[in-house]
Amino acid sequence: MAPARAAPAPPRSRPASASGPAPPPRFRARPLAARARTARGREGGRAGGRRRGTRAGRAHAGARRAQAPPPGPLGPAPAAARAPPPFRTRPHHLRWRRAGVAALRCRSRAARSSWRRPGGSGSARPALPAATLPGWLGMLRAARGGARRLLRWGPAPPPPVHGRLPPRLCLPCRLLQQAPQPAPPPPAVGRWLLVCSGAVAGAVVLGGVTRLTESGLSMVDWHLVKEMKPPQTQQEWEAEFQKYQQFPEFKILNHDMTLPEFKFIWYMEYSHRMWGRAVGLAYILPAAYFWRRGCLSRPLKGRVLALCGLVCFQGLLGWYMVKSGLEEKPDSYDIPRVSQYRLAAHLGSALVLYSVSLWTGLSLLLPRHKLPETKQLLRLRQYAHGTTALIFLTALSGAFVAGLDAGLVYNSFPKMGERWIPDDLLAFTPTLRNIFENPTTVQFDHRILGIASVTAVTALYLFSRKIPLPRRTRMAVTSLLAVACLQVGLGISTLLLYVPTPLAATHQSGSLALLSMALWLMSELRRVPK
Repeated sequence: MAPARAAPAPPRSRPASASGPAPPPRFRARPLAARARTARGREGGRAGGRRRGTRAGRAHAGARRAQAPPPGPLGPAPAAARAPPPFRTRPHHLRWRRAGVAALRCRSRAARSSWRRPGGSGSARPALPAATLPGWLGMLRAARGGARRLLRWGPAPPPPVHGRLPPRLCLPCRLLQQAPQPAPPPPAVGRWLLVCSGAVAGAVVLGGVTRLTESGLSMVDWHLVKEMKPPQTQQEWEAEFQKYQQFPEFKILNHDMTLPEFKFIWYMEYSHRMWGRAVGLAYILPAAYFWRRGCLSRPLKGRVLALCGLVCFQGLLGWYMVKSGLEEKPDSYDIPRVSQYRLAAHLGSALVLYSVSLWTGLSLLLPRHKLPETKQLLRLRQYAHGTTALIFLTALSGAFVAGLDAGLVYNSFPKMGERWIPDDLLAFTPTLRNIFENPTTVQFDHRILGIASVTAVTALYLFSRKIPLPRRTRMAVTSLLAVACLQVGLGISTLLLYVPTPLAATHQSGSLALLSMALWLMSELRRVPK
């Protein structure tokens, strides 16, 4: 006989407490309107719930996506077909606003585009990951507002490599894709410009030696190709010597010159002209090669064109200068020499060509220093620019000294003769002519400019000691001071020894070295582009 089942115990009820009423229930009943919305969301499914963004609708849509397709005639579908598509529901804080601007952002940082939805007036720009439209159909639907949430969410694209865009971009990125940045010029361009600047410096030094040996007027005609072949036979040399005898320099100064002496001065001028032609080829041929290979950026192309044009102009200006010395002077006692104005123009254009080539080459090869932009650094940069301009002006005044033979007027230092200021300083009228045509004034100006240059360099060096500078910049400042002191010593020695040719040529070369040190310092103090 089976034992009788015990009756279930009645539920224990909380005895009423005399201290107060019973506590409220743990869960409150949802309002009727909320329950109705949930029911409509469940009935409508994806069409209703997903459109309204309710939690039930999103859950229903996720469940439908997770359902596997029915098995086909060959068996169940593969696992890849049963996997849900890569759709993710958007978090609540990243939802698009119904009235606003829908922005599509791409992590390629190359393009950003936004479409203003019809009727929108706000500005919603959520920080989304890499969102792409699923093709043209999706883009058109999103544009007209038919399917506003038809966005495909996937993993973020890899970061750009070396500034190039990733291979797969959305349509706005492809439409607004920026042009690739031009590659920096190769180091070969900088080395080429440095070699060209060295060739120009050699031409300047050789031209100075040609002037000091009074060989510049030995070739009385100018042909671009014909004169490249020197005389070979005795008859050709005699014919060339007879041409030279018809001009004032032979009639007044060198009337007792022999043929071997003429050959020496002729070869000096010939070597200077051939060196100039070689400099022109050194500029033009590599420039055409680098231009063809696409190694020159757009600003660099303009500078290279200007340099090539300046080289051609330099050759024409050289013949124009020589032509001034072959003309008959109105006074019979005038010494045949080239015009000091044309000589200064010829030297000045050579210095400009040298400076631009050297500056561009250093800018391409030497990296910029990231120096803090302080007031002291800004003042040092201004002092360096002013000192470089003063050095250039001093070197240019040396052309007037050479053109007028002003170095042979007063061969004493620091006084000019017995006085600090000579009596014939302003002997010409009008007064302005003394600056360019009076040998005494020209030498006095060159002395003042030289002393001012070395003083400015010394002040620049002392001021730079107060600023923390990189090692290479400090070396440039020290080299500038050393070359300035050496140049002043060479100038004084040349003056006291009555302008010997080797010492005078060294002094002229020192001006190029001093200008080079100043340009190097300016290159070291360049600003870093932002």
